[in-house]
Amino acid sequence: MNQSLDAGPFYHGTKADLKVGDLLEPGYNSNYGERKKANYVYLTGTMDAAVWGAELAMGDGRGRIYIVEPIGTIENDPNLTDKKFPGNPTRSYRTKSLLRIVGEVLDWKGHAPEVLQNMLDNLEELKRQGIEAINDES
Repeated sequence: MNQSLDAGPFYHGTKADLKVGDLLEPGYNSNYGERKKANYVYLTGTMDAAVWGAELAMGDGRGRIYIVEPIGTIENDPNLTDKKFPGNPTRSYRTKSLLRIVGEVLDWKGHAPEVLQNMLDNLEELKRQGIEAINDES
């Protein structure tokens, strides 16, 4: 049951090879920062944010973007909404509930190589400064 004002569709970018019907759940190592156990699963209502998720995820596989359906409630992702984009224009959310994969977007286009490299450089600088890109606290 999605209790947000956002009706979707929702996306999840990753490098994991998943299938329609699979469930995403919290408790796995994060794709970012120190790769701590994630208390949330992240989702977005925008293709651009999903592309970033697919491009920046850990792993050697190709980036993938799945269409997901929240099984429980979702909330604004404070890593973006409170800190960077008040009002949540990126339509970024998180949940402690399950997400069901209902499809895959196959025809997405990644960011230009220089844009991706700039983001990777910025994330590396945050890491060097000891700043976690995602605060996954409850």
